[in-house]
Amino acid sequence: MDSDKICRKFTEFFERKGHVIVPSDSLLPTDRSVLLTTAGMQQFKPYFSDADKAQQVLCCTRAASIQKCFRTSDLDEVGDDTHLTFFEMLGNFSFGDYFKEGAIKFAWEFLTEEMKVSNEKMHFSVFEGDKEVPFDKESVEAWKKIGITEDKIKKFGRGDNFWGPTGEEGPCGPTAEIYVNDVEVWNLVFNEYYMDRKMKLTKLKQQGVDTGMGLERLAMVMQGKKSIFETDLFEPIMKKIKELEKEKKVEERAMRVIADHAKGSVFLINDGIRPSNVEQGYILRRIMRRVIRYAKLLELRSDYFDELVKVVVKIYKKRYPELEKNEKEIIAVVDEEKAKFEKSLSNGLRQFEKLSKDNEISGADAFLLYQSYGFPLEITKDLAQEKCVKIDEKAFEAEVKKHQKASRAGVEKKFGGAGGFGERVARQHTATHLLHSALRQVLGDHVQQAGSDLTPERLRFDFTHPKKLTDEEKQRVEAIVNDRIKEAIPVTVEKMKYKDAVKAGALAFFKEKYPEEVSVYSVGHFSKEICAGPHVKNTSEIGGFKIKKEEASAAGVRRIKAVVG
Repeated sequence: MDSDKICRKFTEFFERKGHVIVPSDSLLPTDRSVLLTTAGMQQFKPYFSDADKAQQVLCCTRAASIQKCFRTSDLDEVGDDTHLTFFEMLGNFSFGDYFKEGAIKFAWEFLTEEMKVSNEKMHFSVFEGDKEVPFDKESVEAWKKIGITEDKIKKFGRGDNFWGPTGEEGPCGPTAEIYVNDVEVWNLVFNEYYMDRKMKLTKLKQQGVDTGMGLERLAMVMQGKKSIFETDLFEPIMKKIKELEKEKKVEERAMRVIADHAKGSVFLINDGIRPSNVEQGYILRRIMRRVIRYAKLLELRSDYFDELVKVVVKIYKKRYPELEKNEKEIIAVVDEEKAKFEKSLSNGLRQFEKLSKDNEISGADAFLLYQSYGFPLEITKDLAQEKCVKIDEKAFEAEVKKHQKASRAGVEKKFGGAGGFGERVARQHTATHLLHSALRQVLGDHVQQAGSDLTPERLRFDFTHPKKLTDEEKQRVEAIVNDRIKEAIPVTVEKMKYKDAVKAGALAFFKEKYPEEVSVYSVGHFSKEICAGPHVKNTSEIGGFKIKKEEASAAGVRRIKAVVG
């Protein structure tokens, strides 16, 4: 059974069972407490404590989805038979509707009747209980009612059979897991608790169900494969990698890493993420550069990344037609990053050989490879493993933190300057907020800040947008900013909890690791952003705004240079 048919059967089954089918959310999550969408339940988090809200928004208290997900927690395991960074999660959800018995019955019916999986191939697990959460007897009884004998139901603790929350806090609870041929296929989460940032559990007013079944693992079972990389979701990519090899090498793990990371790169870029040294952009850069390094190891043909993008698009274009529409843009992004990193890769590899002569890479040396040669830690770890060299990861993390602290101090010194420059920075900085909102108003909500820089002469603002602005668009943006300046709008600041700021609509595209309390700057109802920079007290202090230049900064990123006053 191919993966498209599995997806179709899943959505049709749960639609018959009264679930509304919800499209996949973006990999850029609405849940701002996490960098990327890591689970199917993330877009539904508010509904687990408010069934009325689910009824209002979804017109239903039952939902199902096939969600794009990306996790970095399994990065070191990618290359084995079952672990990935990018994957799709089949899930069904209940918000104060059915609970454990209903979820177990649906899962059993789908696997045995729709997928025709034999009972003999399955076993199950439940939460064994601890001092805070009792043993999940209800799930055991539900399995027994179906006909499962107790010897096939294993009991495990928090590490295996308790899930959540996604992000820093949220709904969570014990789980019932289903294994097929000893591979964990489906995880049924029973949201009974809310965990706060201090890991304190409180009972939810309503019970909920959140299930997740990896499409790739289910495809492996249904297609009788020993590895997810042998399924129809990966086999064409693996075949293409072998075709691209100049000399055939037996490097199975390297090919698997390339296949997974190339696919993940395509989906991250498609959802608007671009390579950078911060946040989501750095995750993308890490996996792209790992592809480039392994491609060099396998001596792949020079156009390998373009060819892999085309294969990934071909596999997924039926379910994600926007991939085909954005294919050229995706290729442009990977080509630019490839060109950047290939320049330093050979020099970095030579430097690694020098640094590893004593069979150990210090934290300072690993940081040198990162800062001077663009080596994400994963690449240094891969090289160290291949050469049987030790690497001091803790010392590397300490070096990174030391560098970040120095960088923050430099920024504070720059923004805290006295006299004319300090005042001008405040005017320019507030103008970037107005510009950001004006761009989103004219071009659309896909626009996100991708960087900024202020000097005494001008402001520079980078933002995500796929094409050059027309003269009319630039004029409209400029006019909107100047109108807000003329209106003499007060600029207000409010201290609030980060999660409350996001709920209130504050933009937070650069969220390093925000403290629990943040500053939210508002320009009337026009702009609201989480920020720590200097600002004027009234937009009239900016004086005026003029766009001097609009140009490309990187693939999918535009740059505006402007002056104020």
